[in-house]
Amino acid sequence: MATIHELSKICGVSVSTVSKALNGYADISAKTRNLIIKAANELGYLPNSGARSPRLKKSYTIGILFRTMTNLGLKNDYFAYILEAFRREAAESGYDITFIQDSIGTRKMTYLEHCLYRHFDGVCIVCADFEKEDVIELVNSDLPVVTIDYAFQKAYSIISDNYSGMKRLTNYILRQGHTKVGFISGGNSLVTRNRIDGFLDTMREHKIKVPKEYMRSSNYRNAFMAEEQAMKLLQLPDYPTCIIAPDDMAAMGVVSAIRKCGLQLVKDVSIAGYDCIDAQQYVGVRLTTIKQEREKIGVEAARKLIQMIEHGKDIPCDTVFIKQSLVIGNSIRKIS
Repeated sequence: MATIHELSKICGVSVSTVSKALNGYADISAKTRNLIIKAANELGYLPNSGARSPRLKKSYTIGILFRTMTNLGLKNDYFAYILEAFRREAAESGYDITFIQDSIGTRKMTYLEHCLYRHFDGVCIVCADFEKEDVIELVNSDLPVVTIDYAFQKAYSIISDNYSGMKRLTNYILRQGHTKVGFISGGNSLVTRNRIDGFLDTMREHKIKVPKEYMRSSNYRNAFMAEEQAMKLLQLPDYPTCIIAPDDMAAMGVVSAIRKCGLQLVKDVSIAGYDCIDAQQYVGVRLTTIKQEREKIGVEAARKLIQMIEHGKDIPCDTVFIKQSLVIGNSIRKIS
């Protein structure tokens, strides 16, 4: 099969024009459309039935781009909750969801090519390398696109407000009297950068200097890496009295490090998590953490995407921030 880029070269038109022709948009002349569809049929780019009139009927199928930077996949409960809420909401409106791949069998293709091949009515980008060329091409295409936790001008974006959530958590820790706060971040992403900014901005607002050795880097939901970084914090001559873990699962590693250092959890070193999963059985205390509205994110993403599919340009692209809430446990000691 030919690629969309090869079709554009063969037909002497832009990739965008090929995309519009294959999707049945009216601003393409009949001559150009017929040329592109004829070439697509001859080169086997799309099944004949789809190439003849790909947008005359909706497929009632939504493409889901979900490519995590780790091997957790759907074991990541944050995304699993979002996807399940999205699926249920889409199903109520008669839509199915299908995951977007970068290949069909042994045939490599871009995300946009896969979407056109499968005739998706719209796309939700749940998790991806948002700066990757394939992702940007998909967002800039004529397909309706909703993104989660990353903002684009040409997509409707729904963002869990990690910046404000981290500020809320940090302010609570400071109100308990802690000024020596260690911070273990997750992987390199916009979510991580927003959380780091929320933490550091709050500390600056309270005129508290954060030593550079108090800032450690790990991965999300990786208890082993979090334990390693927590050990480095606790081996400092003036170690933190409270440590913020990347998330509640990673907090298990921080707890393990505290105990391996012969320290008492909470009494000697307090701990905070993030994401609000039921981690009490793992860490032995009720974590003070931040709850992300995962179900609300999934439902909102599905509703907005379906509105864009069914009403087109009447739905303007926008960015919506979903607030997070503080859940207070007993993992942070109050210092007099």
